[in-house]
Amino acid sequence: MIKNLLAKLNDFSGKFLDVREDFKGAIPRYNTLRRNLIILMVLVATIPLVLMAAINYFQYKETLKNEMINPLRTLTSKSKHSFELFLAERLSAISFIASAYPYTTLTNDEELNNIFRVLKQEFKGFIDLGLIDSSGLQVSYAGPYDLRGKDYYDQTWYQDVQVKGHYISDVFMGYRKFPHVAIAIQHTNEYGLTWVLRATIDTTMFSNLIASMGLDPESDAFLVNHSGIFQTNSKFYGKVLEKCPLKIEPVSYETNVLEQIDPLGRKIFLTYIYFVQPSFVLVVVKPQAHVLNAWYSFKSELLYIFIGSLLVIFFVVFKLTDILIKRIRESDEKRAAAFREVEHTQKLSSIGRLAAGVAHEINNPMAIINEKAGLMQDLLEYKDDFPDKAKFLSLVQAIQQSVERSRTITHRLLGLTRRREVKDEPVDINKTIAEVVAFVEREALYRDIQIQLNLYPELPRIVSDKGQLEQVFLNILNNAIEAMDNGGIVFVNTWEKDTDTIGVSFQDNGRGMSAGTLEKIFEPFFTTKKESGTGLGLSISYSIIKNLGGEISAKSIENEGTKFTIYLPKKSNGNSEGQTGEGSDNAKAESTSG
Repeated sequence: MIKNLLAKLNDFSGKFLDVREDFKGAIPRYNTLRRNLIILMVLVATIPLVLMAAINYFQYKETLKNEMINPLRTLTSKSKHSFELFLAERLSAISFIASAYPYTTLTNDEELNNIFRVLKQEFKGFIDLGLIDSSGLQVSYAGPYDLRGKDYYDQTWYQDVQVKGHYISDVFMGYRKFPHVAIAIQHTNEYGLTWVLRATIDTTMFSNLIASMGLDPESDAFLVNHSGIFQTNSKFYGKVLEKCPLKIEPVSYETNVLEQIDPLGRKIFLTYIYFVQPSFVLVVVKPQAHVLNAWYSFKSELLYIFIGSLLVIFFVVFKLTDILIKRIRESDEKRAAAFREVEHTQKLSSIGRLAAGVAHEINNPMAIINEKAGLMQDLLEYKDDFPDKAKFLSLVQAIQQSVERSRTITHRLLGLTRRREVKDEPVDINKTIAEVVAFVEREALYRDIQIQLNLYPELPRIVSDKGQLEQVFLNILNNAIEAMDNGGIVFVNTWEKDTDTIGVSFQDNGRGMSAGTLEKIFEPFFTTKKESGTGLGLSISYSIIKNLGGEISAKSIENEGTKFTIYLPKKSNGNSEGQTGEGSDNAKAESTSG
């Protein structure tokens, strides 16, 4: 019967242990949870930031580029019109002379010189002026060179004039040995006589027009023909009549902008526009670094803001995550503590129900055994001649001692779950501890164990049950002494935790306990004293402290020692009810003992 009862109790305890292990296994792995929360929060916070930064980056770059390129387009377009206007004025002047003066006047060198002198005064850049007849022969000339009588009939430009009626050449050297441009007009009078009036213009005027564009020192502008030959000097890429190293796209009479890397390794904006007449291309080159200085400045600021924002996000995420994980952990610990409290209460409740049966099943037979043993002792004492009387008397005493031990165990078992009546009285904890220490002082001295008291001198008195506190303190001190081999020290400390609570701690430097053992020390029937322990001492101590409205906890490290900490309220918790519930059942069970 007893074995069955104990088996039921073990099964019950095992179920609770399984539930507790399941609960512990369900507690989140905080490092994994922290990592996942950080990743999630960082992604949620940074992805919109990255997208916004990327969109702003490209949009601002394109906007800024357009704002920088549009003025460049405008400047190139206006400069092209200036060139065309310049050439159109010169062409109109020659055309006016050809139509305003008769052929006979123009063939006169003196008259032609007078006309040329006036022409140079009104229009700058003219070098010379000559009249060519219908056979291609230059019949008169005004200028610094001796070109009278030169035959142009087989030259390409003369054929173009015959077809188109006017002509503007590319820049060339010719007899003059410096860059110049030739313009020619064909005129036919009312008598059907045809001639060509030809003049040359100094390209210095082109350079003046480019200079009037007001470009910065890092920029460049020049003219090239359709074959890519320089018509004016370039700052960085070559001289007049050299091949331009830059790539210019096919003909377009709209202003276009290209992004290239020039022979100097610079990223540039190349702006160009083709002339309708003559076959020139105006090219303006501007380094991107110069154009996009504001963009590079903004990009740096955007990068700093972006990095700063990321740092702030990371800092806030880490702080919030730490706070959140800390609160989750605290919540889990409180839930685990509450679960352990419920578990312990349920155990005690179940043990209380079983205790009555255990006491009834054990104490009654033990009472009968004790009575029979007493009768046997009486009979032996009346018969002096009984053989082996001394041996039988010793056996009877052993039976009575075992019965007494069984009675003690059942009484302690009943006391484990009984709600003892709390005798409220003023208690001086320091004095109580000193009295308890006096009980174990002799044994401690015998085993060379020091008990060092560090008692707070101004510790206030509390209202509690002195007898039950003495039982708890004595039990913990005995365990501390038993946990140490000969030699060691036990520290007993008292302090005032707050306005409502005092603290008491017992710390030894004994063998300590493993984490698994530490979890079970308050469980009934759990003991590490295989031969002498019942496993009820700390369970009863736990029940007493809880019944007094306090808290008890333990910390231990193997081979370093154990520390028990007790917190007691200064005022009674009002738990003065007598034995009720399981307690009354226990009382009934006790009454059945012999």
